[in-house]
Amino acid sequence: MIDFYTAATPNGYKVSIMLEECGLDYTPHFIDLSSQAQKSPEFLAINPNGRIPAIVDDGFPIFESGAILLWLAEKTGKFLPAEAKARSTATQWLMWQMGGLGPMMGQLNVFKRYFPEHIPAAIDRYERETYRLFGVMEARLATSPYLAGDDYTIADIACWPWVRAHEWPGLTLDNHPLLKAWEAKIGDREAVKRGLQVPPRPELTGDAKQAFVEKARTILA
Repeated sequence: MIDFYTAATPNGYKVSIMLEECGLDYTPHFIDLSSQAQKSPEFLAINPNGRIPAIVDDGFPIFESGAILLWLAEKTGKFLPAEAKARSTATQWLMWQMGGLGPMMGQLNVFKRYFPEHIPAAIDRYERETYRLFGVMEARLATSPYLAGDDYTIADIACWPWVRAHEWPGLTLDNHPLLKAWEAKIGDREAVKRGLQVPPRPELTGDAKQAFVEKARTILA
């Protein structure tokens, strides 16, 4: 049995989607980030970096979402090619997400949504870089149906929750039609739909949106 520690974030959904896609049995544990539960001694014993997601698979703790995706792919033999070059291609796109797409969109969210001061230069920097990365994906999808080639892999699973969340920092996919179609295609997968309910996605409109932003600011403080 796998114990899965998560919250409603793109990185958390990467792992819940993978667990659902692989058909694995797991027990979810929802971490209240606003109460700093991820900094508790019990959680730090699982992830010394104090971030979600993390899993414990038969007593073995694994943190970092990309590392978890690799572990689950190797455990099940799914969503990671066996052939060396194809496997490397999928891994390259996974690392690309972890080193680029996630951090850049994360910083855009911080400066555009959560930071108490409005710093136009920072917002412009991260918005431009995120759109550049969208362009990288658009170009790739002009040559293959999925990021790593002909098959759906952990590369797509890693990138999709971040692309799906583009509206939160006020971005659009209208200038990236292939990326927009890819986002919709993956979103139609039944396992992806199930994964997005672990935990259920919050409806962020009106007062609920402002309350979420205020809570996020306290986490970042």
